[in-house]
Amino acid sequence: MNLKPWKLTLLAALSVSGSAALAQSSGAQKAIELERYSEARAALLRQGQSNETSFELGRLYQLRDMPDSAAYYFNRIALNPKDAMTQIAAGRAALAQGKTAEAEIQFDNAVKSSKGKDPKVYTMIAQAYAESNVKDVTKALTYVSAGEKLGKGKDDPALMIARGDLYLKTEQGGGEAMNSYERATLADPNNVKAYVRKGQLNMRARTYNEAKTNFDKAISLDPNYAPAYNALAETYYFAGRYDDALAQFQKYSSLAEKSSDTDAKYASFLYLTKKYPEALVEVDKVLAKDPNNLTMNRLRAYSLYETGKNDEALAAMQKYMQLASAGNKVITEDNVYYGKMLIKGGKTTEGAAIIKKAIDADPKKAADLQNELAQAYMAAKDYPNAISTLKARMAATKGGELTDKVYLGRAYELNSQYAQADSLYGLVVAERPNYVPGYQMRARANANIDKDSKQGLAKPYYEKYIEVAGASADAAKYKSGLLEANKYLGYYYYQKGDKTTALPYWQQALALDPNDQQAKTAIAEITKPKTAAKPAVKRK
Repeated sequence: MNLKPWKLTLLAALSVSGSAALAQSSGAQKAIELERYSEARAALLRQGQSNETSFELGRLYQLRDMPDSAAYYFNRIALNPKDAMTQIAAGRAALAQGKTAEAEIQFDNAVKSSKGKDPKVYTMIAQAYAESNVKDVTKALTYVSAGEKLGKGKDDPALMIARGDLYLKTEQGGGEAMNSYERATLADPNNVKAYVRKGQLNMRARTYNEAKTNFDKAISLDPNYAPAYNALAETYYFAGRYDDALAQFQKYSSLAEKSSDTDAKYASFLYLTKKYPEALVEVDKVLAKDPNNLTMNRLRAYSLYETGKNDEALAAMQKYMQLASAGNKVITEDNVYYGKMLIKGGKTTEGAAIIKKAIDADPKKAADLQNELAQAYMAAKDYPNAISTLKARMAATKGGELTDKVYLGRAYELNSQYAQADSLYGLVVAERPNYVPGYQMRARANANIDKDSKQGLAKPYYEKYIEVAGASADAAKYKSGLLEANKYLGYYYYQKGDKTTALPYWQQALALDPNDQQAKTAIAEITKPKTAAKPAVKRK
């Protein structure tokens, strides 16, 4: 599957999961790790107020991207200059509020109060940075290094996982991240989370087989570890195995807590696997409880568009854009969808301007977004603009991909520029000789040039189509194309007066579709007995 980069961005935007890096595994902490956040919160609140409870509640809210609530619980822990944990809590509160310099002071104090000899302190500080939104992890890695030295060659799995998570925040940190997770599994061969992290990194590198191996290992160690099923579902999604992706996500849902978050994830997966009507059902469930849920409002607009309900999609998109703009949460794909909706609704100029603005704002996605713009023009039957957009995309990508040639050929064909379409389709089959639909495309373009079929311009391409499709392992899926090809060739030879050659083609067409009336009529006409000539009457 050739997944476009913007799909990766979209999946991240739709994701509602968090990541956890734990040093211990009490009941509440385990629930956080399993993404059972409501269950964890309830368990912690039942325990009554304590420093440990407040610390874990702070972590919980930080993982759920609720910084104000996180800071509130961390700050509920009274600062004690002799207690490193209280200083780490103060540092985490500062991180949650974006006060990086203040956080460093508190973490340095925690190291001093433990005399730099407690490895757990370094692990907790590393986790604090790993679970925050801090982008620059230079300082965080110094704490990791200090913690490693205390281990004297023996790695702490929790520290290694935090180390890997920190390196993932850097642009070129994939190698060191994988090294960290490997060290975690060597230190603890039963560390489920480390295997999940390795798999997630494999998935990021698009090495899907390795990702599956790591997730399967995690599941073998703990069959109830819900995040592993979620990650495995994403792996199948990116590998293009949508049915497997949904099956794994449903397994995840059966293990995860029943909440709006889980419903939202499920809706996201249904959307991403192109099950748009089903996605809308789940989206509406979430919106019934949380009408302003940003992700679900986005998904509702997208899914309505994909199901052909453009007017409803536009209304939903306008509501979503108001919500997203208020929180500065509009992403590139939002403008692309909004533009496509406007174009489909007849506001071509306005819609195209929005998509072009998105292209200018995000040059790295320009080529993919030009394709989206072209598809929007195609949907609106504005073929000249689709052609110019696709040509610009191909020029920018030094000739474009195979799909670009197919799309441009199709745009030419729909714009009745059949010679240009045939030229593009010719490039397609030259590049990929076993691409069966390419020969049908060439045949159709030539059939449109040769309207009465007398020149037989489509003949060699339909013959090649029959040859290549018939030899394909998936020949059954080309049934309609084979029917079309046989009927064309049957007609071509019939109107040439060569009924003997025409007959097998019509017979093959009837075998492909026993109810085809044209085939029945042609066969009856070709095989009807010749009328005997009347004997000449002799004149007397």
